[in-house]
Parts: sequence; C-alpha cells; structure tokens
Amino acid sequence: MLVHFSDSLVEAGCDEAGRGCLAGPVVAAACILPKDFYHPLLNDSKKLKEKERLLLRDIIQKEAIDFGIGIVDNAKIDSINILNASILAMHLAIDKLKTNPQVLAIDGNRFKKYKNIPFKCIVKGDGKILSIAAASILAKTERDLIMEELHDKFPEFDWKKNKAYPTLFHRKKLLELGATIYHRKSFKLKNLNVDNLFS
Repeated sequence: MLVHFSDSLVEAGCDEAGRGCLAGPVVAAACILPKDFYHPLLNDSKKLKEKERLLLRDIIQKEAIDFGIGIVDNAKIDSINILNASILAMHLAIDKLKTNPQVLAIDGNRFKKYKNIPFKCIVKGDGKILSIAAASILAKTERDLIMEELHDKFPEFDWKKNKAYPTLFHRKKLLELGATIYHRKSFKLKNLNVDNLFS
C-alpha cells in the first residue's frame, strides 16, 4: 500500500520518464498531493495500462495541490548525459510549483540538492510513495503525448507504439534508416553494431 513520505510536511514527489529511451526528451514531474488523497489505482506508472494512466492523470491534475512538468530535450541529454538531464528535468519540474515544498521525495538513488529543500532518494519510490507515484503518472503520460506527436514526423520508427524505447523494431529501424534529429547521439545500442550510426 502506498503511503505519504511525510505525514506533517508539505512533500513534493518527483519522478522522470524516458531515461532509457533512444530518442526524444526526458520528462519529469513534481507533485504535491493533499494528505487525504487516495485512489485505488494509483501505483507505479509502469504497472498500469495506458487507459489507467490517462484516467489517473486527469484525476491527479484536478485534485493535486500543485504539480509541475520539466522537459529536457535530446540535445541537452547528449550535452550533459542522461543522469544529469534527468535531475535537471526534476529541478525544472520543481521550478514550476507555485506551492513551496518542505521536503522532496525523489524516485531512485541519485539527486542534486534543489535550493535548500531537504530531499530523500527512495529506490522504487514510485511503488511506495503516493506523491512519487502521482509524479510518475504525470511524467509518463506527458512524455507519451510528446512521442506521439513526434511519431507523425517519423512514423517509420513507430514511436506511437514504442515511445522510443530500445525495442528490437526500433533498433532495427535505426540500423536501416539511421538516426533522426530526435535521437540521442550519446546513447549506444546493445547487441547491434552501431559504431557508425551517428557519424
């Protein structure tokens, strides 16, 4: 059962989506929920069906005290690496909050301090903490919408379906067609010879 990280402090849960993708941005969300918020479906976004995520997205956006979205594009990812880009996206999401959090609950094990707000990294926090689970829903659904829009520019990669994750289909298309302007040139594909893919 998911719980609040803090029962007394104003907490913002933070999570990102798209870190392991081969193209497109990394998207993060920060979310502050009411202390009495509950929904039986709320969980790690990866454990939910798309229909459930979209339902929860609307509910969270309507009932959250506050939320923010941060987006870092593939060029910036290549410039600063995906870990730093993921943390930057979280910082940008927190920047969007109009309500000042007293503590940050971060999914994962790495983060850089944001201003002087105390934070706690929680491995697999999106399956443990309500506010992180809500942030994971917002980040995932926002990024999916972005990739569906980019799909229309490069439909041959089928981003509407694979969202630029390294599926076998996506990797084969990369080898066949080469990279687009949205691919992350600093990423390497596994089990395929792509040494000259981005040259």
